[in-house]
Amino acid sequence: MRATFRSFSWLNYRLWFAGALVSNIGAWMQRTAQDWIVLTELTDQDPVAVGITMALQFGPLLVLGPFAGPLVDRIPGRRLLVLTQIAQAVLALALGVLLLTGTAQLWMVYGFALLLGIVTAVDNPARQTFVGELVPAPDLPNAVALNAASFNGARLIGPAVAGVTTAAIGSGWVFLVNAATYTAVLAALAALRRSELQEVEKAPRGSGGLREGLRYVRGRPDLVAILAMVFLVGTFGLNFPIFTSTMARIEFGMGASEFGLLSSVLAIGSVVGALGAAHRNQPRVTVIGLSAAGFGVFCTIAALMPTYVAFAIALVPIGLCSMIMTTSANAYVQTTTEPTMRGRVMSLYMALFAGTTLIGAPIVGWVAGLLGPRWALGVGALSGVLAALVGLAWLLASRRARLRSAEDSKGGRSEGAQGPSAGLEAPRAVPVARERAPRSAPDAA
Repeated sequence: MRATFRSFSWLNYRLWFAGALVSNIGAWMQRTAQDWIVLTELTDQDPVAVGITMALQFGPLLVLGPFAGPLVDRIPGRRLLVLTQIAQAVLALALGVLLLTGTAQLWMVYGFALLLGIVTAVDNPARQTFVGELVPAPDLPNAVALNAASFNGARLIGPAVAGVTTAAIGSGWVFLVNAATYTAVLAALAALRRSELQEVEKAPRGSGGLREGLRYVRGRPDLVAILAMVFLVGTFGLNFPIFTSTMARIEFGMGASEFGLLSSVLAIGSVVGALGAAHRNQPRVTVIGLSAAGFGVFCTIAALMPTYVAFAIALVPIGLCSMIMTTSANAYVQTTTEPTMRGRVMSLYMALFAGTTLIGAPIVGWVAGLLGPRWALGVGALSGVLAALVGLAWLLASRRARLRSAEDSKGGRSEGAQGPSAGLEAPRAVPVARERAPRSAPDAA
């Protein structure tokens, strides 16, 4: 248990975790309310409209996210996060007012989703890499996993509260509450002990932008495999708002509260998966591949469930497998990437993880509308199986390369850095941060 929560021994991380947890609850409230009003208030149960909303919100991560990487690599994370949090709060406040005054229309929700996506394209990689400033290098995988636990712990609370609030007093108040929760993150950022922040090496001016990041990834076959797996599941598998909203409304005839409850149930497995990842010291490609396969299997099982309760229960292992996969992939990428390249690589990671919703959400929404929600879940299942096959292919190629390298060594030959096995073996974790001075002892958690 102590190993699972070891990042809490650092005061700065505890402050950040607390502020992010409050903000994440608000974000999940808004996300749930937004999908619900699009499906039931602004359209006549149109899953394609929900998919378009998701595409507009996450699409900028694909289009603009990679270009945000050089900014993240050069600008201090704390300063960048203050700007993005204020912008997101203003957007939530404005849309809440429009909903409360009864003037909101579908095209307005589309517009706000797009603006939020643009801000998020910068905020996401900044959040991911900022963790490296809060904890020393050995604790980074643990901190990444605990961040995922916070995000999904908020999913236990936020959607359920949003469902009840929407049914009781209207969806507009959900957006106002979310706007208020951003003050928690801003307060946490202001309270951080700057002298105890880990000094992360920033990329110098003229060090190359997006092209340099792409070149770096291309030279790392292990990262190419991870990003391919993340692309498949992120694009076609992690469309949970479409899965849960259409299954709740169309298949089972449920209301807003029951829809919100499904997201909370899904989060139970996600939290367990994140805590399991936090207990491990080093993420592995094998774990990522197995969890992707499990995701595909359990999506298939969920698609076959005959009742609302059975479907809800089937969501738990889906959340578990998806979280183990994505958290392990995130930690693997961060801990094996050079510090000066981390922002660019993570911006590519987030573009493929969340930004490809621009592609996947409308397709999955179209499948749900044409063939039914159960077939949409089948698309998610297929994405998990294909991702597992990608991981298996890389593992087999890496194993063959190691065997060839061992045989060449026995024969007195060496392939050199550019030989067939170059880049196939997973590198060791690289340092995340340099300490400013002799490090203070961790605070008692």
